[in-house]
Amino acid sequence: MSKTVTKQMELTYEQQEELELAFERAKKALAIMATYDQEKVDRLCQAVAWAVSNKKTFTRLVEMGIEESGLGDPVSRMGKRLKIRGILRDAMRQKSVGIIEENQEKGIVKYAKPVGIIASIVPTTNPDLTPAGSAIYAIKARDVVIFSPHPRSKKTSFETVQLMREALEREGAPADILQCLQNVNIPMTKGLMERADLVLATGGKDMVKSAYSSGTPAYGVGAGNSTMIIDETANTAEAAHNTMLSKTSDFGSGCSADGNLIISEKVYDEMVEKLVLEGGYLANNEEKAKLRTVMWDEEGHRLPTTVAIAPQQLAEIAGFQIPDDRKFLIVKGDGIGKNYPFSGEKLTTLLAVYKYEGEFENALNMMRAIYEVGGKGHSCGIYSFNDDHIHRLGLAAPVSRIMVRQPQSKANAGAFNNGMPMTSSLGCGTWGGNVVSENVHLKHYLNTTWVSYPIPEDRPSDEELFGEFYDSELEK
Repeated sequence: MSKTVTKQMELTYEQQEELELAFERAKKALAIMATYDQEKVDRLCQAVAWAVSNKKTFTRLVEMGIEESGLGDPVSRMGKRLKIRGILRDAMRQKSVGIIEENQEKGIVKYAKPVGIIASIVPTTNPDLTPAGSAIYAIKARDVVIFSPHPRSKKTSFETVQLMREALEREGAPADILQCLQNVNIPMTKGLMERADLVLATGGKDMVKSAYSSGTPAYGVGAGNSTMIIDETANTAEAAHNTMLSKTSDFGSGCSADGNLIISEKVYDEMVEKLVLEGGYLANNEEKAKLRTVMWDEEGHRLPTTVAIAPQQLAEIAGFQIPDDRKFLIVKGDGIGKNYPFSGEKLTTLLAVYKYEGEFENALNMMRAIYEVGGKGHSCGIYSFNDDHIHRLGLAAPVSRIMVRQPQSKANAGAFNNGMPMTSSLGCGTWGGNVVSENVHLKHYLNTTWVSYPIPEDRPSDEELFGEFYDSELEK
């Protein structure tokens, strides 16, 4: 029995019908998109972005998503609507139709072309942001998108896409430029990925692995375990405040949320004190042990019941109480490795702190050990005014992005005060099992045609090419 037939047998009749109709509609919309000029696609980008990122609408989507999934913080999640503005900013500043680059010296002219039908896999933690961001870049590139929402937050994603569809229709464009599956499950998502032209897989490692196994070109993301180094030159007040912002954003649900701090012994006590002033609760050894039992099972697998919840709720589940004004929990790291789960990704309002003694190289060694536990390829950061330390971290860290004196979860996917491309999808390179080691943004939604003109010959002599290795006698 063929692979295709086997896959189809896993789908219900209704699912097969929905998938067939979605691709039929997508192909028709794609043909119309091919006729649009730059002005038209730019206007459509603005229309769909505003439809979901205005304060009134996004507030409703945030409340809907949290109620549906049970994950996240309604206050800090509202900040994600600014990410939509950032993605729109980046998209509007680039060309995506016709000639997008010319290099006269090399005789190269580049033309942008759509990649086609995109399968976008939506994570439960971003049921509104991911569809909005993907839609802006896809429309800019004249692609069409079929979204596969997470079952736990599919109503929110469907509503987000519906609002953008209505915006497209008001502009005279086909609503089917954007579609969202309804009867979604794993077999249906796999069927979508196999038939699309490109997969954008923002989700857990199993879904990313499935995307890469679909036979379709795919951009995936890797797991995070964001780690920050605080050296002796750091402004501890700034570092503590930014840590709080990162750790509490949407209750620490993002892969970019600060998970581990490696702190110089010279400022360790001061830094912990500043973290407490910022709203941290320093757990004692007994409380730490209780937290471990509710966050990981005996085999070290992260338990979903304590992901992305308020610190008071996390403490209560663990069997103790913390004051109402505490914003996140702190545990002192007692070791790094597979047998020390607090050195891995937490995905909630809990932070581990470690002290490094002596030379900065010791901090780098601890950083390397943490990424052997998990999170290679994703994110790292440093609070330092020592350029040599920053440079050495840049050379040593097995990650795709390093934030200097910035809150990770608000910075590494792009911010208005840094130059990172705005996105909700973070490629983690081969470290994280991904094909790209950068923020997934507009260029990844495009095919590019290179047109090459003849230029004056650019051929160095053999002496220039081979240097001291060149031996004219061997060329005779």
